[in-house]
Amino acid sequence: MNIRRSLPWIVLTGLVSLAAGVLLARMLAQKPVALQSGTWLPQSRPLAPFRLTDLQGRPFANSALLGHPSLVFFGFTYCPDVCPTTLATLREVLAQQPLAGLRVIFITVDPERDTPTTLRHYLGAFSPDFTGLYGAGRELAPLMTSLGAIAVRQPLPDGGYTIDHSATLYLIDRHGRMAAVFSPPFAAAALSADLKRVAQAPQ
Repeated sequence: MNIRRSLPWIVLTGLVSLAAGVLLARMLAQKPVALQSGTWLPQSRPLAPFRLTDLQGRPFANSALLGHPSLVFFGFTYCPDVCPTTLATLREVLAQQPLAGLRVIFITVDPERDTPTTLRHYLGAFSPDFTGLYGAGRELAPLMTSLGAIAVRQPLPDGGYTIDHSATLYLIDRHGRMAAVFSPPFAAAALSADLKRVAQAPQ
């Protein structure tokens, strides 16, 4: 056996084994976060490419989610109960600052009625720090599908309509991936406690 020729392979094998060991250690260290009002995903889920518009008319795509954790909520301004209740709760959560850099993103599922001006006034009644987004159905579809959200238009007897939609909160991590989901009913204290646990988890 030629030791000189074998030495580079021995070194390479050792480096590969070391890298595999480090990767395995990191994977084992990433334990699930126990949440009171939600579910931590075993593995963060990447989002499909999407392109919406913010209330200043600027495009908002996947890259806009990078660098900050975000809580995403789908709703509409004509929503009679779930939406205003959830937004009021999220206002309390943001005031407690449980997770550094946390943003609340409200995405309308009723772009036909929810104009940028309407959304601006609606969200402003809860918090000036909320981010509002809108887009046509075909623009909403990729993101909603990635998150597992739904929105179904339901006709009303008076000729109008309402929208049945997911009331879930989706936690997007600073890498733009879905990391956890929170299910109603929401309580500010429990949600804030969960987000503090997320803040302490290895990233």
